[in-house]
Amino acid sequence: MRTLAAILISVALLAPVAARAADPGPAKGDVPVSGAVATLCVGGSVTGGDSSFNLGLLIDTATGFMLPNLAAPPKTVTGSFCNTRSTIAVSATPMIAQSSSGTPPAGFTNALDYTATASGWTPTAASYVTDAPSNPAAAQSRTSAYSGPITVAVSNFAPVGGAALRLVADAAYQGTVTVTLSVAS
Repeated sequence: MRTLAAILISVALLAPVAARAADPGPAKGDVPVSGAVATLCVGGSVTGGDSSFNLGLLIDTATGFMLPNLAAPPKTVTGSFCNTRSTIAVSATPMIAQSSSGTPPAGFTNALDYTATASGWTPTAASYVTDAPSNPAAAQSRTSAYSGPITVAVSNFAPVGGAALRLVADAAYQGTVTVTLSVAS
């Protein structure tokens, strides 16, 4: 009888444990959290407050020919970034005499060609030559997100029509360099 009593006591003690083991506890479920990030490129701004290339006087006043050493310090664009694959492209227009109209007289020109480059974004600088029939190096791509400065420069100036031409007088010869950052397709 003692054995039967011990078994009954053991069962009585185990019953609450078995009841607790069958209790599933608190209910829980997963709730997903999601969002998206749009592809984005931001071009930044030119540092130093001066966003134009000022070459100053373009000619040798003794000869009237273009100065062979025309140069302007490069410009740095900061705050640029793309959060995905991207392409940097550069384009430019020749420097044209703004008040000169029509065809210049024989021996003269009213325009300068040059090379514009945008470097730092890709291992190879994007480069555009204003008198080239095509500019395959004008666009360069990178395969990952990037943030960093872009250096924009102008160089290799030449009179349109050849070095033997003099520039017509004009207070403003102007061209434009355009740098574009875009999401690569």
